[in-house]
Amino acid sequence: MTDTSTDPRDDILGRARVRDNDELAAYYEDLASHETGALWTVANDIEPWEPTPKSAVVIWRHKKLREQIFRSLELVKPEDAGRRVVFLRNPKRKDVSAACGWLFSGIQIMRPGEMASAHNHAASAQRFIMEGKNAFTVVEGHRLTLDARDFVITPNGTWHEHGVREDGEVSFWQDALDIPLTNALEANFYEVHPENFQGSNLPWNASPATYGTPGMLPAREKWGAFYSPLMKYPWDKTYEGLQNFASVSDGDPFDGIILKYVNPNTGGDPMATMGNAMQMLRPAEHTKAHRHTGNVIYQVARGKGYSVIGGVRYDWEEKDIFCVPAWTWHEHCNLADNDDACLWQVNDFPVMEKLKFYREQAYPENGGNQEITATA
Repeated sequence: MTDTSTDPRDDILGRARVRDNDELAAYYEDLASHETGALWTVANDIEPWEPTPKSAVVIWRHKKLREQIFRSLELVKPEDAGRRVVFLRNPKRKDVSAACGWLFSGIQIMRPGEMASAHNHAASAQRFIMEGKNAFTVVEGHRLTLDARDFVITPNGTWHEHGVREDGEVSFWQDALDIPLTNALEANFYEVHPENFQGSNLPWNASPATYGTPGMLPAREKWGAFYSPLMKYPWDKTYEGLQNFASVSDGDPFDGIILKYVNPNTGGDPMATMGNAMQMLRPAEHTKAHRHTGNVIYQVARGKGYSVIGGVRYDWEEKDIFCVPAWTWHEHCNLADNDDACLWQVNDFPVMEKLKFYREQAYPENGGNQEITATA
């Protein structure tokens, strides 16, 4: 006979602890013939004591990927690929093409003068510029120029296209989308623009010019969309904000100096399903460890350091990308003694918060820091 209880904690009143026997095995077969089953055979698996992440911790090191990203320039045209993207694949999430949890991510590269035509889809998308100059995107007619470390949103259902101006440089950026989540909910749609491109005459960077002044909004502008009217978050203002905050705050024990990107109209997340933040680790700062529901993908925007994730040390430097699956212990350390390090992140916290699933826990042992058991 097989004991269906694999966790000693399950052998209590209130958990499924039925022992198999021949009569039950025959019963299970009869149930299966009617496309039914006995809940007690799966109850402990589908209702675990705590979250059981389905993703692996992965670090995608830029020095190893850079050649492959640039190689795609010679092999594929954006007009044939739709989007020239090398996507980041989690070895445990291959079936849904996810980088972590229900988040998709990839690196898109374009040459000066290239344009990727306009489309829209039900999935939300966003971009963090890794390298380049005078890239651009057009979102619902809003034309935005993009340089290194700028962050831009392309909310679900909006027409959007990308390119690099003739006077620009080869540019690449990290894409992040909720495609796996949208597909899991069986809610995805996709449409190609009937004119191929939007043909907007709106002034360049009108969105940040209108809505990017800290603490102020235009008195008579009306914005009816569910997403942020501020679509571009420039690096210079982001970094200035981190430094200003650091001058008056000790920061967060788990994340150092951290600022969220927000919708200036609401103070909430810029989009419905994905959240974003930029955190700064001051010289030699080593945070405490914690874990939370929700998945996070980090990109190193500046500096050099390491993170301890699930007891394993992952060293990182600028443009590296790594992920922290849900409910996994993690902490961060800046290796520089005389300079800061910055980590950009995309997460699925808005989904966790709307569904009232968000929880967070501090590491309870060893003064709040994990023991390092291995180095990746």
